[in-house]
Amino acid sequence: MKVLVAVKRVVDYNVKVRVKSDQSGVDIANVKMSMNPFDEIAVEEAVRLKEAGLVTEIIAFSAGPQACQETLRTALAIGADRAILCETDIELQPLAVAKLLQAIYSKEQPQLIIMGKQAIDDDSNQTGQMLAALLNLPQATFASMVTISNGQASVTREVDGGLETVAVSLPAVITTDLRLNEPRYVTLPNIMKAKKKQLDIVKPDDLGIDITPRLKTIRVEEPPKRSAGIKVPDVATLIDKLKNEAKVL
Repeated sequence: MKVLVAVKRVVDYNVKVRVKSDQSGVDIANVKMSMNPFDEIAVEEAVRLKEAGLVTEIIAFSAGPQACQETLRTALAIGADRAILCETDIELQPLAVAKLLQAIYSKEQPQLIIMGKQAIDDDSNQTGQMLAALLNLPQATFASMVTISNGQASVTREVDGGLETVAVSLPAVITTDLRLNEPRYVTLPNIMKAKKKQLDIVKPDDLGIDITPRLKTIRVEEPPKRSAGIKVPDVATLIDKLKNEAKVL
């Protein structure tokens, strides 16, 4: 079984994000970048499926500038077999990424597509669902457990009421949640091996996909600063302040 895993290069989750002075976007100059944490979980899950003998080949895919090669090399170091980069400097929005993945799917014909449920930079949570719609494939989102057998994937997913388990026939699209697994530490020997693995580079035009942005960012602002809390001596004072100052009662 062949698995396609989508990964995205984002600002590292440990970095405090700063807004540009002109409010046109987020400042990423000289900022540490890394693989989107949810996508890292997706790569780890694909590798675990391969280690269990259920998967024969893992293909990592990313779209973006040349620097995304570093992110793909990380996926190769975790355990992916080869990688594909769709290189472009144009801002990529969820629909464009879904269409690029659709083109790669048509070329590679994987039996399973795994990706993070969302990216931590735009928090769109759209690409997996859009891809499933474009390919007319079953989907299972927010996966916290994945079991594959007899041409089906049984996926336990996190919902507002708790957990639910769904069964989808393969091929299918699965998006991963945080509790699916704990990604392994990438060792130096595996990083060195990843440098020798195949990494193909294509352009959106090669795939026949129009990636022109359809949405425009008007302004980016930091969230308002929270005021300091106060201590109250008793419940009566608390109720009074909630009622007369906060006006939530």
